[in-house]
Amino acid sequence: MILIPKPQEIICREDCYECAFGTYIVCEEGVELLPARQLRDCIRRWAGLELPVVRGRSRRGDIVLELEDGLNEQEYRLEVQAEGIRVLGGDGAGLLYGVQTLCQMVEQKGALIPGVMVRDYPEIARRGYYLDQTRGRVLKLEELKQIADRLCRYKINEFQLYVEHTYLFRDLSEMWRDTTPLSAEEILDLDEYCMERHIELVPSLASFGHLYMLLSTKSHEELCELPDASAQPFSFWDRMRHHTVNVSDDRTLPFIKKMLEEYMALFRSERFNLCADETFDLGKGRSAKLAEEKGIHRIYVDYLKELCSFLKEQGKIPMFWGDVIAGEPMLAKELPEGTVCLTWGYAPDQREEESRRMAEAGVPQYLCPGVSGWNQWMNRISDSYQNIAKMCGYARKYHAAGILNTDWGDYGHINHPAHSVPGMIYGAAFSWNGKEIPKEELNRQISVLEYRDDSGRLTGLMEELADCSSFGWYDAVMLYECAALGEPGEESDIDKLMEPRRGEMKRAGQAAEKLRDLRRELKRTAVCMDSRKRGLMQELELTAEGMDIWNNVGMVLCRDDFRSFELAERLEKWFMAYKAVWRQAGKEGELAHIAEIVFWYADLLRGRKRSSRRSSCI
Repeated sequence: MILIPKPQEIICREDCYECAFGTYIVCEEGVELLPARQLRDCIRRWAGLELPVVRGRSRRGDIVLELEDGLNEQEYRLEVQAEGIRVLGGDGAGLLYGVQTLCQMVEQKGALIPGVMVRDYPEIARRGYYLDQTRGRVLKLEELKQIADRLCRYKINEFQLYVEHTYLFRDLSEMWRDTTPLSAEEILDLDEYCMERHIELVPSLASFGHLYMLLSTKSHEELCELPDASAQPFSFWDRMRHHTVNVSDDRTLPFIKKMLEEYMALFRSERFNLCADETFDLGKGRSAKLAEEKGIHRIYVDYLKELCSFLKEQGKIPMFWGDVIAGEPMLAKELPEGTVCLTWGYAPDQREEESRRMAEAGVPQYLCPGVSGWNQWMNRISDSYQNIAKMCGYARKYHAAGILNTDWGDYGHINHPAHSVPGMIYGAAFSWNGKEIPKEELNRQISVLEYRDDSGRLTGLMEELADCSSFGWYDAVMLYECAALGEPGEESDIDKLMEPRRGEMKRAGQAAEKLRDLRRELKRTAVCMDSRKRGLMQELELTAEGMDIWNNVGMVLCRDDFRSFELAERLEKWFMAYKAVWRQAGKEGELAHIAEIVFWYADLLRGRKRSSRRSSCI
């Protein structure tokens, strides 16, 4: 029987519990109703039985949910025997987690549940998931709730949405007017939904670097470190590398504090993530004089300290990304007590140096791996497994306060949200229980439990799909921005720009053959899946088609004559389907930026020069 995350202790019994007519789900005193209702719905779906949910005294044969004083927070005990089932939790979260384990058993065994004794608890108290809601996709509220349901299912208890400009601030219409931001009502609704599932929805707002949409407005460009921000055309490269606030301007801190204050009011959480990462421009423009006097690290820490102190005054625990301060971790000790450093690292063979340094400096930290989806049509699942397993191991070794598994959306967030699910589950598995599970076995378990794939092959096929990209989205963006916009360099000759890619493109033929084989294997796997899970196949087929198209675009661009009307039409037809799938899960977001690049390539393939202006209608 597959259980994710793996329980700390499970003892199998010889008897079996049978759900039957007359079985009740009984909530004892103090027990919340949501876990009971989740269990009721699970039994209805997977066993076909309708069990009433009641309060009061239990009888022999009932399923009883109760709180137990002798258990710790988030701890639970599950007892399944012929006479009945008891789920005991040390608190509401523990009880909820016990029900999730029981539900996974019901999904696999139906109304005849094997006898077990489970004693379980998390090894890392804070287990989070971080979703980019800014640089491409802005998911609809219903989709965000589905993600929260999946986090609950796998016992993840923290959820953060990365926001730069995608909240509808009352007085910043110039910043969000060309986007589809989240409203206050949507965030309040999601906060309530997460709270019911013992998930803390933590606000995360860029407040230092990565403020492109704010600092490129005419109204607020004077707060930008580099001048003339509003005059620059949009580019993915520019948005990622620039747009840090000018810390030497007396107007900056009051302005940012006002944004923080407005945003934090929407959340119950006692935490607030200031971000403060990748301040590449700091000290290189308007604050250059101040940086010369005090040093880059000093002006960085002084500004961050002001924001952290402001949050402490509001009763919040500040959090910030640790990349800038990693070089001098002792500076973090100047920050208000309790401030949490988010120590990130996304390499498959991620080193532990930064984690060790922060621990030795006595700085509270979360360790932050990633699901490896940024700039990829399909998440690099193998990389994410290695990275997440290592970072969770470092978290135990250095007694980190938590894990925050990241799902970034650099350069448009082109990968479908469903592609991040294996990485999300890796984070849940390894932050709860540190016992090693080989990748192939965990992939099989995810295939069976999450995708209802009896063959156990789907996650492994998704992993293989990620290796079939020869001319990827990052390559496409960089070539477009160099040739059409002059970013990040001045080179504009496509033949010269493609020179570094020619070796890779020689292997594109092999990738095409592998893609054909994988698409067939995915179709064979679909018949092994529960019909309600087969919708994923459309997304995977679309992803494979897109990878093949872009690989062909790369090959054509390596020729002397790269006109191909047939490939241009294929690209446009694929993108029409891609937009439809995008809009099922998300708002419009930055789909127009992606469209501009797609259409530029389609026109290039027809030998037509296209303006680099953003499309006004897609």
